[in-house]
Amino acid sequence: MLVGHIQEITRHPVKSFTGEQVKKTRVMDYGLYGDRSHAFKDKNGKFLTITQVPEMVRYQAAFSGEETLDQYPEIKVKTPTGQALTWGEEAFHEEMERLLNQEATTIVYPPGHIPLGAIEEENILLVSDASIGELTKLWGKGLDGRRFRQNLVLSLVNKTPFLEEQWFGKRILIGNEVELEIKRYCERCMIITVDPSDSQRDPTLLKTVVKERNNHFGVYASVIKTGEIRVGDQVFLMD
Repeated sequence: MLVGHIQEITRHPVKSFTGEQVKKTRVMDYGLYGDRSHAFKDKNGKFLTITQVPEMVRYQAAFSGEETLDQYPEIKVKTPTGQALTWGEEAFHEEMERLLNQEATTIVYPPGHIPLGAIEEENILLVSDASIGELTKLWGKGLDGRRFRQNLVLSLVNKTPFLEEQWFGKRILIGNEVELEIKRYCERCMIITVDPSDSQRDPTLLKTVVKERNNHFGVYASVIKTGEIRVGDQVFLMD
C-alpha cells in the first residue's frame, strides 16, 4: 500500500553537528551512509554531544564528494561565523578546542560500519510531515525540523498525524529496493530544546512533547535491505 514519498533525507556526518540534506544516498546496514561517522569523545570515553555543548548544533557538516566504501569524501564544516573548515586540518582542530573547551579525542568510524551508540538506538529515525505539522500546532510556535535530528521526513498520502506510530513491527519499502522495519518510538531528551540557529534553549518544546505525546516523537527503524534512496521515492507499507 502506498503511504507516501520521501520528502527529505538528512544525514549527520559529525555527531551533534547540524547535518546536510541530500537528494540521494546509500542506505547501509547501519543507516544512511556516513551518518554519525565522525564524533568527539571526552576523557572518559563518552560522546560529546549537544547535551554538554549546545553550541555544537551551530556547526554544519557536509560530505564533499562521491560516496565510496573505501573512504569518506572530505567533510566541510561551516562555523557559526560562516568560516569554511575541513575536518582534520589544523584550523579545524583549533576551532574545536575553542568550541569543546575540554580534553577531547576525535573518532572516525569506517564507511562499512558505524556502531550503535554513535548512531542512536536503531539505524534510522523517521518522522512524517503530518506529525511535524501537528506538533507545531501543539507547541504554538514556529518549529525548525532540524531540532529532531531525523534522517527521513515522509510526506504522507493520508495526512493523519503520528500515523507512522501505527506501523510498529511492519516493514516499509522505499523505492525499489530499500526495506526498513519500524521498531519503536523515539523518546525525546533536552536536545530538541536547543534552537539550531542560535543554540538557545527553550524547555517548553520538550514539556509539550512530554505532556501531549508522552515524550514520543518520531519512530526508529532498522535496515532490512540496503540500497539507494532518493528524495521523491515512493514509500509502501508492506503486508
